[in-house]
Amino acid sequence: MASENRYPDLTNFKALSFDCYGTLVDWEAGFRTTVRLLTSQLPSTHPLNTDPPTEAVRLLNDKASAYERAQPTLPYNELLVEAITAFARDDLQLAGLPDSIAEPFGNSPGTWAAFPDSAAALQKLGKHYKLAILSNVDNQSISATVGKQLAPASFDAVYTAQDIGSYKPSRRNFEYLFAHLRADLGVDRDKGELLHVARSLAADHVPAKEIGLPSVWISRGGETRKGRGVGGDYEALKDKVAFGWRFDTLGDFADEVERQFAAKSKA
Repeated sequence: MASENRYPDLTNFKALSFDCYGTLVDWEAGFRTTVRLLTSQLPSTHPLNTDPPTEAVRLLNDKASAYERAQPTLPYNELLVEAITAFARDDLQLAGLPDSIAEPFGNSPGTWAAFPDSAAALQKLGKHYKLAILSNVDNQSISATVGKQLAPASFDAVYTAQDIGSYKPSRRNFEYLFAHLRADLGVDRDKGELLHVARSLAADHVPAKEIGLPSVWISRGGETRKGRGVGGDYEALKDKVAFGWRFDTLGDFADEVERQFAAKSKA
């Protein structure tokens, strides 16, 4: 672990807001399972027929992001059905996508596994802060994720794209977060009481810099080109982000929080 003065102070915040899928839940693994079912149907020499299907996952994510911008009120489970259907048709040029693949994929986010460190880390963090989720997802999926995949950790508030009517990185989502945290939990971001925790650079850390929201990057390998996944290329975005902390995992972040609070109590 790092030396004791490596990280800036984390003890003055009252609440943490989390991106969920990609930060707490292994979003890319959830995509890979279905994407691989499709890419394995391609000729063996096709550039997208790889295992793992890294580039194909990025292409599907691009499709989903385009739908998020074009149809911001479309619930995420329905959006995924539209995105994977278009992906199979346009990018893979498959003859058709049966409902037996598209519909289950749309309803799959609530079944995606949490990262192994998430639940225990959230329980540690919950001793020191109010915990809230700000997620680009539908209410049915987040309910299953919070109730099953992240249990026994719990949250004080959960806000979704379906509630808000738009998707991150829209500033509207963060304004909704700020207003509701103030009303629901008495947390005032204008007083520096809120810290945002996320993996995605493009969806979370770029808008965080634009609106002056302190943030923690849970990189999960994304600081390397090989591990960047779909959250954004750090080298391309480094001038557009301003996170004050970076940790490899949520567990590392929680350990540092506990170290700092313990040191403060002894001071």
